[in-house]
Amino acid sequence: MESLLQDARYALRQLSRLPGFTLTAILTLAFGIGATTAIFSIVEGVLLRPLPFPAQASLVTLGDKLEGVNYGDGEVLGVTAPGVQTYMRDTQAFSSLGGFQTSSYELSGLGEPSQINAARFTASMFSVLGVSPLIGRVFTQREDESSQQLVVLSYQSWQSRYHGDPRILGQKVLLDRKPYEIVGVMPRDFEFPLTPGQLNRSELWAPMSFTQAELVQGSGAWAYYLVGRLKPGLTPTQAQQDAAGAAQEIMRNFPPALSARRIHPVVEQLDEVTIGQARPLVRTLFLAVTVVLFIACANLAGLLLVRVIRRRREISVRIALGASAAAVLRQSLVETLILSVSGGLLGLALAWVALRIGLSFLPETLPRVSSIALDWQVVAFALSLAVLTGLFCGLIPAISAARTGVNEALKEGGRTGSAGGGHARLRSSLVVAELAVALVLLTASGLLLRSFQKMRAVDLGFRADHTLTASYSLPRQQYSTQPAIDAFNRSLRSQLEQLPGVQAVGFTTMLPAADVEFRGTFTPDGFIPPKGAGLNLAWIPQVMGSYFQAQGIPIIRGRDFNASDDLPDAQLVTIVNRKLAEHYWPGQDPIGKRLHRGPARATTLPWLTVVGEIGDVKQETVDGATAEQFYIPSSQVKAGAGSFATATFIAGNRGVIVVRGQMQPEQMAGSLRAVVHSLDPQLPLTDVESMDHVVGEGQASRRFNTALISAFAAAAVLLALLGIYSVIAFSAALRTHEMAIRLALGAQRNNVMRLILFSAARLGLAGCLIGGVAAIFATRLVRSMLFQVDPLDPTVIAFAIVAVFLLTLAASLAPARHAAAIEPVEALRTE
Repeated sequence: MESLLQDARYALRQLSRLPGFTLTAILTLAFGIGATTAIFSIVEGVLLRPLPFPAQASLVTLGDKLEGVNYGDGEVLGVTAPGVQTYMRDTQAFSSLGGFQTSSYELSGLGEPSQINAARFTASMFSVLGVSPLIGRVFTQREDESSQQLVVLSYQSWQSRYHGDPRILGQKVLLDRKPYEIVGVMPRDFEFPLTPGQLNRSELWAPMSFTQAELVQGSGAWAYYLVGRLKPGLTPTQAQQDAAGAAQEIMRNFPPALSARRIHPVVEQLDEVTIGQARPLVRTLFLAVTVVLFIACANLAGLLLVRVIRRRREISVRIALGASAAAVLRQSLVETLILSVSGGLLGLALAWVALRIGLSFLPETLPRVSSIALDWQVVAFALSLAVLTGLFCGLIPAISAARTGVNEALKEGGRTGSAGGGHARLRSSLVVAELAVALVLLTASGLLLRSFQKMRAVDLGFRADHTLTASYSLPRQQYSTQPAIDAFNRSLRSQLEQLPGVQAVGFTTMLPAADVEFRGTFTPDGFIPPKGAGLNLAWIPQVMGSYFQAQGIPIIRGRDFNASDDLPDAQLVTIVNRKLAEHYWPGQDPIGKRLHRGPARATTLPWLTVVGEIGDVKQETVDGATAEQFYIPSSQVKAGAGSFATATFIAGNRGVIVVRGQMQPEQMAGSLRAVVHSLDPQLPLTDVESMDHVVGEGQASRRFNTALISAFAAAAVLLALLGIYSVIAFSAALRTHEMAIRLALGAQRNNVMRLILFSAARLGLAGCLIGGVAAIFATRLVRSMLFQVDPLDPTVIAFAIVAVFLLTLAASLAPARHAAAIEPVEALRTE
C-alpha cells in the first residue's frame, strides 16, 4: 500500500509538470466516458431496468390479431369492449386479468381548465400490477360495474395540482364537468400505461364502467387493452391456447355485419411490448457512442506511448539504479489510472449536464423516459468504465516502459532521431483504427442525413404553411345532444371566419402526418376482391367547414362538401383520395361511385356517393405508405353508421380546429383562444400549434436519430484527426535530425513537406480502406432507420472515404509545414 501511495504522489508531481498533456488526456477521456455514460443511462432506464411492478416476469398482455386485416407487420391490436368482459370471465391461465383504455378529460375547478391524460381501469388492474396506493384505496369491482364517479390520482398530479395536501381523500374533482371523488393516490414511481414519451403520462385513473353504447358499438372497435398475471408455472404460449376458447365465444357474439371476422388471441410479455420498438434505436446509439469511446481510448494510448518515448532516458536511469520492471510497470499504470479516474469523474459531471439538457429532446417514441437518471447503477458503470479504460489505455505503454532497454536508451542520449522506432507501428495502427471506425460512423451519419433529406422532400399532399391547429373536446355533461354540439361548432366557425386575415376554417377528427394510426373497414360498390384478399381498410376522417381549403388540400376532381350536405334529407356523400380511386375503380372516374362503411356482409349500411377526389395525403407519417382515405361530413356520420348508430350517438363533439390565414400561426393563436373562451369560458384548447410543427413532431424521431449519430460521427472524426495530427507531428519531431541533414545536403523544402504528407496519406489510405470495408457490413445495422436510401449507397460511402482522406491530409499539413521550415544549422546544433 505504501508503494502505491508513493507511486500516486510521484505520478501527481509528474502530471502537474505537464499541464497541457494532463488536461488533454483528461478532457479526451471525459468526453468519451461522459457521452458513453449518458447513453448508458438511457439503455439502463429503458432496456435494463425492471418494470416498476413486482414479479414482472409473470406480467403479460393479451390482444387480438385480426385475420385478413393488415395494419402492418401483422400488428397485434387491442381487444373490444365485449372482449374485455369475455376474456376476463372465460380464461383460466391468469391469476388476475384487467383491462384499461387511455383517455383524456377536461379538468376544471382548479384554476384554468385543462385537458389531461388519464386512463380507465377495470377494478382488477391494480391487483394485476401488484401496486397498492400510497394513501387511500382503489375502486372496487362493484363500484366499477355501478359506474361510480371515483378517481385515483398519480403522485405527480397530487403534488403539482394539490401541493401534496394530506386531506386530499374525499375531495371532488371536475372531469368533463362531472364531480369525481378522489379515493386514493398512487406511489411516486407508479406509471401505467407505459406510453412512449414524456407528454402522455396518466394523471389519474377512473373506473372503466362500460356504457351500453361501448358494448354495442364497441364490437368492432379494438380500442381496449388487457394485462394479466400468469399463474405459476404457465407460459405465454399456454395462456394463448387457453384464451383461444374465449376468442371463439367473442366471435360467436359478433353482430351479423362482423360475422366474417376471425380473431386470434396473442399473449406477449409486458416488458417486451413496452420496450421492443425502442430496442434497435437504443442499441444503435450505444454502439455509436462506444465507437467514440474507443477512439478516445486510442488517442490516450497514443499520447501515453509518446510520453513513454520521451521518458525513455529517465526510465533507463531508474532501472540502472535498481528499479525493477514491475515497479516501473506499476508506476506507469498508477499514472494512467489517475488520468482515467479524473476523466471519469469529469465525464460523470458532463453526463449529468447532458441528461438535464437532453431529456427534453428525446423522441416521444421512446418509452420509460421517466426512468432515465444517473442512479447508482449508472455511476458504478461510469467509474468501472473509467478504471477499465485506464487499464486498457495504459497497459501497452506501461509494458513498453517496463521493457525499456537501458543500454540502447543511454547510448541515444539526447538524440531523438531513432528514439521510439519500435513504437511507430503501434502508434500508426491505433491511428488507422481510429480513422476506420470514424469513417464507419461518418457513413452512417451520411445515410441518415440523406434519408432525412429525402423524407423532407416527400409531397405531403397538403400545405402546412400559415396553418394553425388546436384540439378540443366538448364535455358530454353540457353538450349532451347533437343540436347543442352543432350550435357550438357553427358559432365557432362563424366567429373564426370573421377574424382579420383568416382565409378558411375547418374541423377534422384526424390531422394528416400526425402519426395517428386508426383505420376502418369499408366496401366499394362493384369491386370484386381477389381470392384470399383481406378486409378493405381506409382512413375515415370526419370533417366540417372548409376543411380541405384550410388544410391546403386541392380537389382534383368533382366538388368539395357544401352546406347542402348538412341538410337532414341530403344524399350521403364522401370524398376519396387518388389511391383509393385507382385501387378500386382503376381507369374510371370515381365521381358517382359508391361505397359503404363496414365489411361486405354489412348489407344494411347505407351507401355513400363519391362527389370529389383529392390527391394522396400523408395521413399517418411522412415516411409511411400512403393510406387509402375517404372523408365524411360530420353531419352525416350518424346516418352513414346505419344500424350501428345508437340513439345516443353524437358526432362533432371532439376534434381538431384548422385555421388558414395570411398571418403566421403564432399570431392567430391568441385570437383563436379568445373566440373559444367567448363561447365557453371553461373549454380548454390543447396542442395549439402550427401545422409545420405537427409535421415536425412526426419527424422528431428521425431528426433525433440523425442529429445524435451525426454528432457522434463529428466527434469521432475530430478525435481521429487529433490522433493523426499527434502521430504525424511527433513522427516529424523524431525525424528532425534526418530532415536537417536532407536540407543540408540540398533537398528542397517542398520535397520534405511531400515526404511528411506521404506518410500521412499512407495512414489515411489504410484507414479508409479498412473503414470502407467495415462500413459495408456495419451500415446494415441502421437499415431500419433509413427512408428510401440503400445502406450501401455508393455516393454516401464514397463521400465519406474522400472526406476522411482529405481531412487526414489537412490535419497533417501543419506538421508538414513545420518540418519543411526547419533550419538545418540550428537543428543539427541542437541535436
